[in-house]
Amino acid sequence: MPFTRTAMWAVTLLAAAPLSAQSNAPNSQPNPYRTIENFGELPEGRKWGSTSAVEIDRDGKSIWAAERCGANTCVGNTSTPVIVKLDENGKLLKSFGEGMFVFPHGIYVDKDGNVWVTDGQGRNGKGHQVFKFSPDGKVLLTLGKAGVAGTGPDEFNMPSDVVTGKNGDIFVADGHGRDSNARLVKFDKNGKFIKAWGKKGTGPGEFDCPHALAIDSKGRLFVGDRFNNRIQIFDQDGKYLTEWKQFARPSGLYIDRRDMLYVADSESIDTGGYAGNNPGWKRGLRIGSAKDGSVKAFIPDPTPGKGATSAAEGVAADAKGNLYGAEVLSKSLKKYVKQ
Repeated sequence: MPFTRTAMWAVTLLAAAPLSAQSNAPNSQPNPYRTIENFGELPEGRKWGSTSAVEIDRDGKSIWAAERCGANTCVGNTSTPVIVKLDENGKLLKSFGEGMFVFPHGIYVDKDGNVWVTDGQGRNGKGHQVFKFSPDGKVLLTLGKAGVAGTGPDEFNMPSDVVTGKNGDIFVADGHGRDSNARLVKFDKNGKFIKAWGKKGTGPGEFDCPHALAIDSKGRLFVGDRFNNRIQIFDQDGKYLTEWKQFARPSGLYIDRRDMLYVADSESIDTGGYAGNNPGWKRGLRIGSAKDGSVKAFIPDPTPGKGATSAAEGVAADAKGNLYGAEVLSKSLKKYVKQ
């Protein structure tokens, strides 16, 4: 049967449609991963606390995590090392950072192997800071005033994440929604304030819980603007470039050397109000391209996902493509192996 003009027009439109538009329907991508529960050994008598912080070492296989002292806070705990390094099989290699944190939240490993951790709350003269550690746990740099929440160039209010650029410039996602800050803060490699941008809102360059950061091979800065259900993308001077909503409600971001983008959504819900509302989207881990924004795979949250949070908030991927999810509610790490 010959094509009519209408049929030919329809086929032409389908062929011309961008791949990303065809592949980004909510929750529709395949799950090619096998889940390994309860990944990561801790010393006898110690259990995992809540964690949203997981990162890959510069060797491409070791895993760094920061957990909240066996609970969801380190207040009152001065003896538990918060920051741990694991090998690819989950064996503990080293730990440090005891007595320093209130609420470890974001983690990043720079090109020299140094470990950066944000402290996302403040209490009893601690918190609202960003720490840079050597791989052996020596404090190399501290940003923010201990226990002080503020908006000044040397202050934070609930900093969520940190990354560094190729030249060493430091970017901090400063804020965790509600009455905290809603901005990005940039420093030079020595910690000298350069600029800040953003305010609370829904427009381009505005934020409502800037929860996660990542930088792609082009140097673009990706911001998980969680309560606005989007990723915003900027250049490193703070110029707004675009936004993506096809990765749902981003709690965690990671971009690997191939520009694959890994996004943890721990909050999407149909009727969650301020702290979860994202109708039509399911919670889970989405994997796609940082180049064109297409979503390639989806690991669904194994729980019904009706509470404030569930499954992974933080996410990272090793050189083999294995994923690691840092979980607040279940107080655990999970490993996802590609089948």
